Amino acid sequence: MSSDTRPVRHILVLPDRDAAEEAAGELADRLGLPEEPRPIREALAGEDDAEDAQWLLVLDDPGGAYDPAALDALAAEYEGWLERG
Repeated sequence: MSSDTRPVRHILVLPDRDAAEEAAGELADRLGLPEEPRPIREALAGEDDAEDAQWLLVLDDPGGAYDPAALDALAAEYEGWLERG
């Protein structure tokens, strides 16, 4: 039989690289991760300007153990938000 637990991917969306790098360190500390998630730059649709980019931290959560509310609160500390992928 299959388990009810499905793999989850949390995506923290942050306003700039500095915020993403700081949040990555905080995320690793709070969750006891072996390494910091690497920030990924995502240009907004139709925008070529480097200023118009979001930075993402992607966190795979195969067991569904991470609290989405806590992750969203962490993202909010850096003026970002949480999405589930």
